[in-house]
Amino acid sequence: SVLSRYENQITILSDYLEEFPETDEPVWILGRQHHLNTDKSKLLLDVSARLWFTYRRKFSPIGGTGPSSDAGWGCMLRCGQMMLAQALICRHLGRDWQWEKHKKQPEEYHRILRCFLDRKDCCYSIHQMAQMGVGEGKSIGEWFGPNTVAQVLKKLALFDEWNSLAVYVSMDNTVVIEDIKKMCWSPPQSSSVAHSSAHLHRSALGRSKTTAGLCPGWKPLLLIIPLRLGINHINPVYIDAFKECFKMPQSLGALGGKPNNAYYFIGFLGNELIYLDPHTTQSFVDSEENGTVDDESFHCQQAPHRMKIMNLDPSVALGFFCKEECDFDNWCSLVQKEILKQQSLRMFELVQKHPPHWPPFIPPTKPEVTTTGAELIESTDKLFELEEEFEILSV
Repeated sequence: SVLSRYENQITILSDYLEEFPETDEPVWILGRQHHLNTDKSKLLLDVSARLWFTYRRKFSPIGGTGPSSDAGWGCMLRCGQMMLAQALICRHLGRDWQWEKHKKQPEEYHRILRCFLDRKDCCYSIHQMAQMGVGEGKSIGEWFGPNTVAQVLKKLALFDEWNSLAVYVSMDNTVVIEDIKKMCWSPPQSSSVAHSSAHLHRSALGRSKTTAGLCPGWKPLLLIIPLRLGINHINPVYIDAFKECFKMPQSLGALGGKPNNAYYFIGFLGNELIYLDPHTTQSFVDSEENGTVDDESFHCQQAPHRMKIMNLDPSVALGFFCKEECDFDNWCSLVQKEILKQQSLRMFELVQKHPPHWPPFIPPTKPEVTTTGAELIESTDKLFELEEEFEILSV
């Protein structure tokens, strides 16, 4: 059982490095540049530090009677988890934080990891994501696309007070600066509204009352831009702009892959994309009594996979994280300089004002608890034996 728990995890450094060709071209990983000729070991550490979420088996059935494994259908959900986890790492530990096997990690790291454990009471678990997807028209066990995963993360983040992220998912290939600043500077919600969603925070997430979400100021931004970069195949005109996104210090990579095969793209070398692959089935891992997590199976210690950019399915979602307003302002400048001014056919638009023909922008807030609809993880919940409180709050 120990061997199966860490299946496909055993490797050695030399095996990993042999996967990369001898080249003078730089490797870009989530805004960091590496040179294979001089710092291969740093490249290895950078890749293995990313939280790696894969198929799991033997977790509690989703919804009580649903699947107990996401093998074969949960790959895009796992990729969404990886992108979000990278945002949380940047938020609490910084982009330059590194993971090392058997090394003691800060409490924030374990708290981040607990957000994603395969339990119904963890904020971004496969259970929460799959059930929230029902509200997006996806049955439990059905494959998600990049945009659906982005919408699910946007909704779940409303209940996550500890991380207090503002999640903006662009519409119609357009990022609106005015709307993002309105959302990130929106005033905190009242404690009564926070109490109404307490049933989603009886995990390790909800222990602290002094969360960032209750303080005024800029809410850290998770920006997701779903795109269609072609019809049946990616249009070559977008390749340079797509690669440029991985160079930005705010980069969280991209969600995408091939039809029904999702990957989390974290960088590139030449005209090849580098990605983490969720298509490995491992056994469910829970937290220990002291709150730590046996985390070795959550870090990919094998060679990262590579694929030619032209083999990428044109349906993708770019991710960026801006902890402070200045990070977002810097991202806007980079987009204008490196993407928009260089492209005749633009990958996406960045505009200052909310388009007048669009519906008014209203920053999303936590909905009141009800007992209907998948919007609030459905009433199959019974997560924390709070059915009576649900009835009171929904009156």
